[in-house]
Amino acid sequence: MRADARRNRELIVTTALDLFTESGAGVSMEEIARAAGLGVGTLYRHFPDRQALLEAIALDALGRLQTFTRAAVAEDTPRWQVLRRIVEQCVELPLALIKTLLAATPANPELREMEHDVNARLEHLLGQAQQEGTLRPDIPPREIVELLNVAVCRPGARVDDHLTTVILDGLKR
Repeated sequence: MRADARRNRELIVTTALDLFTESGAGVSMEEIARAAGLGVGTLYRHFPDRQALLEAIALDALGRLQTFTRAAVAEDTPRWQVLRRIVEQCVELPLALIKTLLAATPANPELREMEHDVNARLEHLLGQAQQEGTLRPDIPPREIVELLNVAVCRPGARVDDHLTTVILDGLKR
């Protein structure tokens, strides 16, 4: 892909994410093109429909989370600290938006694979934290991942909001 085409694609994804976050899922493709300073034809050359754009946004965000999680889990740091950093990273990503926008349609296999990879790494990390003694041992790691998803995959999620704080405090040993 040419450098200018790659920049346009990245600009479209970033602009769309900003608009969806700011105004909700009803933003039109025309509004996205206008806000990006591009023609509608340019947008549609990169993304033939709304679903393709949503998948690109989701792939970008989950790819960043996957990369961050891989690196964080590999660190020689207390597991609870690693978990906190992953939660902090999650609330910085548009996970609630992605979950909402893609809920109505089947996600592409690459998204499911990325989600599975992140969740598997989290489960492994949680098992290590339980062995380390910093995480409650009485809840299976898979269920803890589900709890964490409730905390971070919702609009307005923050690492210091009430729900996230209560969940993390309840898990810490």
